[in-house]
Amino acid sequence: MSQIDINFQDAQKAFLTLKTLDKNKIAGFLEEMAKQIEAIRDDLIPSASRESHLPEGRITGELGRTLGQIRLFAQLVDEGSWVEATIDHPDPDRKPAPKPDIRRMLKALGTVVVFGASNFPLAFSTAGGDTVSALAAGCPVIYKAHPAHPETSRMVAEAIKNAVRISGLPKGTFQHVEGGIDTGQEMVAHPLAKAVAFTGSFRGGKALFDTCNARENPIPVFAEMGSVNPIFVLEGYLSKQIESAAAAYASSLSLGVGQFCTNPGLIFIPKSHEEAFSAAVVDSLKEVAGAPMLHEGICHTYYQALEALSQSKKLTWLLDSEETDVLTGNVALAKVKASDWLSDEAFQEEVFGPFGIIVVYEQEDQLQALVENLKGQLTCTIWAEEEELKNRTALLHLLEEKCGRLLFKGVPTGVEVGHAMQHGGPFPATTDSRSTSVGTYAIKRFARPVAYQDMPESIWPDALKEGNPMGILRKVDGAWVSY
Repeated sequence: MSQIDINFQDAQKAFLTLKTLDKNKIAGFLEEMAKQIEAIRDDLIPSASRESHLPEGRITGELGRTLGQIRLFAQLVDEGSWVEATIDHPDPDRKPAPKPDIRRMLKALGTVVVFGASNFPLAFSTAGGDTVSALAAGCPVIYKAHPAHPETSRMVAEAIKNAVRISGLPKGTFQHVEGGIDTGQEMVAHPLAKAVAFTGSFRGGKALFDTCNARENPIPVFAEMGSVNPIFVLEGYLSKQIESAAAAYASSLSLGVGQFCTNPGLIFIPKSHEEAFSAAVVDSLKEVAGAPMLHEGICHTYYQALEALSQSKKLTWLLDSEETDVLTGNVALAKVKASDWLSDEAFQEEVFGPFGIIVVYEQEDQLQALVENLKGQLTCTIWAEEEELKNRTALLHLLEEKCGRLLFKGVPTGVEVGHAMQHGGPFPATTDSRSTSVGTYAIKRFARPVAYQDMPESIWPDALKEGNPMGILRKVDGAWVSY
């Protein structure tokens, strides 16, 4: 029996125990998990900063986000309504056939394989949103550490294991695995794996997706695989605020050396403001100094992508970026006509780094074709005056089909962790546009509905009992009630 087999056997044993626990036990474990991670912050922050080359200030904020989302899921589990308890009472006198008693709720899937992300060593990694949402659902997690920040991952893993022990949960509730691509493939192919969560490149996510769909029993893969997060700017809006719009775009594009999954790599602007807007963006970006990228491999790939794009005669380069060393990412900016953008899919590919393309459209009626040809995105942003939007509902409806989050002001960088957040989008941004990897709805990726028909009253789950002992919101005979 391989070590991976042992991991999954331990996880399956843990799952059978987790299925028997009430919500307070799971919520308490999540609270303890946050407590244990917070206890190591003085060592954790410098470690994450050293391994990721991100400044300690950024890591401090990311730790706050990580702890906040763990505690948010603890509150969600403690409240309990996320299980979608639904009851249809029986009617033995119904004609022509009696109506049965049917009770339905969400139940945990089983062991979840989670892959850590390189660009968020805390918030999307060992104790990140994928891990905590799976644990909150009652699923054991086998976590595949990202090789870019191994020591940080081990530190957080030990904190989680301490929380497991203190909370009296089985050791297989959370397990930390290190290894290469072969290890990851072995994990997702294992028959006891019930779901996969991944944040990273399209190539990596698609490989996992293909493996899981080739299994004898396919399993869901929730992979976030990148996005160029376009901003569409209308004439009226830009005529009033060219300078501020250009500064906002430049700041969002270069944030984190362009290594967020929501950096806006594309911006569509009207030709009437082409020169003024382009010049203002260039002025803003010239103030942005080069900075260390996450690791040498990402930096090298960034410059390789720029080199490939530089071969196109359709692009006009407004800011060139040269590889000055093995780690520094320097901003780059190009411009292209809308008609040329439509003719080359390479202009839609994510360049992971501080690079953007300004797409110039001649007439507003071109926007329809531009959006129609857009690939699936995590976000789309439209900058327009309210009056401009009133007569453009068709464009807005089309944009809805292309993204998971549609912004009407601000920039896409900065993903709020809350109940209403949607961080996911149509392929190729993710493998399942019906789910989110940020916010409380993420818990539903790792649960499935089970209906119980004419179940003996003595074994009803608490969520489905008469009298509602959990005090949760439920749908009873078609009406939402909390009693």
